[in-house]
Amino acid sequence: MTDAPYNPDPKAHPGLHAIAIFEGLKGVLALAAATGLVLVGPLPLRRWVEALISRFHLDPQHGVLPGLLQSINPQAVHLAVLVVLVYAAMRLAEAWGLWRAKAWASWLGCIGSAAYLPLDLYALYHHPGWHTWTVLVINLAVVAILGRDLIKRRRN
Repeated sequence: MTDAPYNPDPKAHPGLHAIAIFEGLKGVLALAAATGLVLVGPLPLRRWVEALISRFHLDPQHGVLPGLLQSINPQAVHLAVLVVLVYAAMRLAEAWGLWRAKAWASWLGCIGSAAYLPLDLYALYHHPGWHTWTVLVINLAVVAILGRDLIKRRRN
């Protein structure tokens, strides 16, 4: 087997590397989060949620945080770690594929980013602000760049 030098696809969009770096960072952050969940475990998480309930004088019997508190257990933490690891693997695979200008990675990124758009619009409607606009614009840019890359590949 020979190691051929990397030759990027000349039909690929130049923004793929920027998106690859962004996706790679998301994958690395997800790995850090999974590692943190494994190292911390459920007991400190429960104490942090209890501290939030106490700090903000919330009803300890009703609401989102008490419900979350009741669901934090070793099995739930292990499941969360598994889900975060799968997410990290997908982000890192997508980042590698985009860096290497693979069409499958453009498809994965385009579909993945487009799936967030309804949630972004919902967030914008209910919580308008610069942060929700920023997230929406970034996701639209990613979909546009990856979609343009796929259309350009199709034409050639």
